[in-house]
Amino acid sequence: MTKFAAEYETALAAAVLFDRSTQGKIELTGKDAPSFLHNLSTNDIKNLPLGGGCEAYFCSATAKVLAHAFIYHVLVNGKHAFWLDVTAGFNRKLFEHLDKHLISEAVELMDHTENFAQFHLAGPTAAAVLGKALGSPVPDIGEFMHMERTFPNGVTAQIRRHDPLGLPGFDIVLPLEKAEEMKTLLLHSGAAAASDEAYEILRVEAGTPVYGIDIGEDRFVMEVPRPLRAVSYEKGCYLGQEPIVMARDRAGFVNRSFFGVKTDGVHPLPAGTKLYRDTQEVGLVTSSVISPRLKAPVAIGYLRRGHQDTGLKLTAGTGDDAVEAEVLGYPPVAGF
Repeated sequence: MTKFAAEYETALAAAVLFDRSTQGKIELTGKDAPSFLHNLSTNDIKNLPLGGGCEAYFCSATAKVLAHAFIYHVLVNGKHAFWLDVTAGFNRKLFEHLDKHLISEAVELMDHTENFAQFHLAGPTAAAVLGKALGSPVPDIGEFMHMERTFPNGVTAQIRRHDPLGLPGFDIVLPLEKAEEMKTLLLHSGAAAASDEAYEILRVEAGTPVYGIDIGEDRFVMEVPRPLRAVSYEKGCYLGQEPIVMARDRAGFVNRSFFGVKTDGVHPLPAGTKLYRDTQEVGLVTSSVISPRLKAPVAIGYLRRGHQDTGLKLTAGTGDDAVEAEVLGYPPVAGF
């Protein structure tokens, strides 16, 4: 059994700890912060309650995806604020996008990426491990809900429910100088350290996209995963709204959607591999791994409308490198 396989099995059976400190961390404060974010993102920020969170996209006027974030309504020094959890390496891009649209609004932007550590605790026993570390049971809260807690060692952290791996999970965000202390506490409380490689396997199996890999500025927001939870149709005007509403009300469909496939090959599919039905190009792979659960390569990417039925046989690649592929449901590997 490889190291990654052992970490994977522990994640499915118990709890593992991933270091996700490279995630971008942007904070917005000021009385206009809710409306400012509301007008630039796809989700309803004005009505986001304290202690709540949501997934959202930031779009161009043509609804192409410029950035992706999880937005949390928090208290900072007793004042309301919003914390944006941004794809690693894209914090400056989003910061500059927000700053460009900041005109006269009472909003202050701060990039905390370099000052805070972030861990992801995942697995069936994650809540029990976290409760042991805290010294008290963890409340049963829904995804994206969050709370601030001080651990018995005096470290105060923001704790968020978040399930990007298809497993019960918690993001734990705290000052960088306390990272090693927190890691030691969580490992002593029953978590096992796990690698980025194990995280990648689990996230592809769960069908969770990463901006810059699975999503980019070439993608229409309604094509990308989970638009139903990241796009609000009840809110007022925002950047990119018109083409999104047109796709829903006039066309009633989008030309491509995010799906999973598995292949009969022995290696993951390279990013950019094209998918064919007979000789017609019908899709594109963005991420791929070997799935221990399916004992086969699994990929996520985009399929054209009319070629998305579960079980449909396709071909991945061309020539001597071509392998048979089969369309999976979404998420690609369910039932954790």
